[in-house]
Amino acid sequence: MAGTAIIGTVFVDIKGYPDGRYCPTGRNVGTIKMIPGGVSRNVAENFGSLGMPAQFVSSIDRTAVGQDVRRQLAESGIDTRYVTEGENAMGLWLAVFDENGDLAGSISHQPDFSALEALIRGQGDAIVSACENIVLEIDMNESIAGRVLDLAQRHGKKVYVIVGNMGIILRRPEFLRRVDCFICNEIEAGRLFGRDLNGLDPAAMMRFLPGAVQAAGIPSMIVTMGPRGAVYYDSRSREIGACPALPCRLIDSTGAGDAFLSGAVMALTRGLPLKSAVRAGAKLASVVIQRVENASPPIAGFFDEFESPSDL
Repeated sequence: MAGTAIIGTVFVDIKGYPDGRYCPTGRNVGTIKMIPGGVSRNVAENFGSLGMPAQFVSSIDRTAVGQDVRRQLAESGIDTRYVTEGENAMGLWLAVFDENGDLAGSISHQPDFSALEALIRGQGDAIVSACENIVLEIDMNESIAGRVLDLAQRHGKKVYVIVGNMGIILRRPEFLRRVDCFICNEIEAGRLFGRDLNGLDPAAMMRFLPGAVQAAGIPSMIVTMGPRGAVYYDSRSREIGACPALPCRLIDSTGAGDAFLSGAVMALTRGLPLKSAVRAGAKLASVVIQRVENASPPIAGFFDEFESPSDL
């Protein structure tokens, strides 16, 4: 078996860090770094760093940068046989951070999904039938999302969803009824449910989430809330709870959400309960926000504490 099939995009992140206090209307002397990114690529690297079997299904440019992305993932242990090439097949993300490491502004240039769409159309059945479960970046286009969900249903594979700009989800919210667990932040959850959820404390989110999740027909959902932690709810078992964020030194908030999703999904695919999965996500996010890089370094025995008898 190929482990988890991670289906999504690659971006190149161009990040700017000021040497001192950031001035949005003036010139800022600082450091600029180019780092491989994209939520799905970040998730794939996290899987590789923690030794979880996975294959990356994506598209890259026919450039040296594209080949570097493939090489880096392969070196981390990720199967890249389904990384195809195309023109403008990778996106660009320009981001500026303030002196505290928080995002001050960004512009995203979306990739052309034609090469990936052709790959899913031609080889999607082979990819999905061979994997154990799927992580899907759902906000690419409806053709890719619908095709992957149809194949997952046909082959009985669980799907865990990554959101980007929420475009597909807002047009096709019924897609979420076909996923095993939906993970997003409080702003994205607010857009989905048509409510302003930004700034709610965990207790208030726990009161709101069950009714909204059940009404939407979502099997289970995790909502991340930054420094206030995360809240989770399973509409099948009625399990609900909250997990605090772990205290740490913020260097760069980019990739924290991708790391949280990675840790949670890896825990779920190991058969751990939702409570333990949320704790694993919080732990991995705390590691990544203390780095300039978008993903975790190798960590031996990461899941040991979550697989103890008291946690099962």
